[in-house]
Amino acid sequence: MDFDLTADQRQLKRDTIAFARRKLGSRVVDDDEGSRFPVEDWRKCADFGVLGWPVPTSYGGRGLDPLSTMIALEALGYGCADNGLVFAVNNHLWGCAIYILMHGTEEQKNRFLKPMCQGTLIGAHALSEPETGSDVLSLRTTAELDGDHYLLRGTKCFISNGPQADIFVVLARTGGQGGPQNELSAFLVTADLPGFKKTREFSKMGLRTTPLGEIEFDNVPVPAANRIGREGAGYSIFTSTIEWERSFMFASQVGAMERLLDTSLDHAGSRRQFGRTIGSFQAVAHQIADMKIRLELARLILYRVGWLKREGRLALLDATIAKIFVSESLVQTALSAVDIHGARGYLTDLGIERELRDALGGPIYAGTSSVQRGILAELLGLQGVLSGEPERPRRDTT
Repeated sequence: MDFDLTADQRQLKRDTIAFARRKLGSRVVDDDEGSRFPVEDWRKCADFGVLGWPVPTSYGGRGLDPLSTMIALEALGYGCADNGLVFAVNNHLWGCAIYILMHGTEEQKNRFLKPMCQGTLIGAHALSEPETGSDVLSLRTTAELDGDHYLLRGTKCFISNGPQADIFVVLARTGGQGGPQNELSAFLVTADLPGFKKTREFSKMGLRTTPLGEIEFDNVPVPAANRIGREGAGYSIFTSTIEWERSFMFASQVGAMERLLDTSLDHAGSRRQFGRTIGSFQAVAHQIADMKIRLELARLILYRVGWLKREGRLALLDATIAKIFVSESLVQTALSAVDIHGARGYLTDLGIERELRDALGGPIYAGTSSVQRGILAELLGLQGVLSGEPERPRRDTT
């Protein structure tokens, strides 16, 4: 592997940082306080091409390769102070668009991807249910075939982008033979279908500019043409696609880690106590050194995933490691930043406390750290760590 950036990748990184600093996050303090989705900034992301970075140009995207996409997302996370906006972008790309791109029909790609790249359709992934989260095989939402459509019944909750989204990837139970892994199917469900209800928006600790909600399906007639893949392939589609979410979604967190490191370095080099800059004290210097260690290791594991996906190779194990390490590293880095800034880090004015609140969700969403460690153990050959059928490596279709 050669992780030296090409000239195009370096330019992409510079351009993305400049765009994010200049155009995004100017109202993040007020938007965070009011839990408002930054619609204007979303449109700016669409105009810059962010919402179509990994999508081929034939479907309206930028056509970036996976590693270049990873680098661009890192730059977006570094330059944009609104972590919630960046998280909404990631959910749009890795919770919805990637499913269509990898497993959708040509008709589905042509119908949905271009407006998603343009930002006129906002995507989301409706997986979790009131009684089911990481235990995907126990989902209770059902889809019953009725002529040329399916009747969708059930409730999905904790859906990032849910209150704003127009199109959802939904896993539902359709029955089938050969065990629970063959009983689920995946669907593209648009919010304009009759019986589709957005019933609740949740208030949360961090990432407040990403709306989080609940939806209900009351006999929603989903066209059979909106099914992704064959009937009963939902679990297989999920397990072969989730590695994108578990890794690419966290590239922007590497950018946030570097932003926090730079902010802490500036403060440690200018803030004076006892006649010295606080960075000269070992207690502060060692925290900053650890921030740098975490940053470089996080970048390496994510770039490895990006390289593997560019080469069309399986990356489930590496993506699982990346999800655990990057999400937990960002929390530690944000805690260190608060500590280094002292009282200023605890106040809302500087925004460091917001960085910590935003970071705390990382070890939870896209599969908790505990679940990820169980998956990792099973990938290493330890059986029975998780209940149900373990996730198994599957051949890439990219």
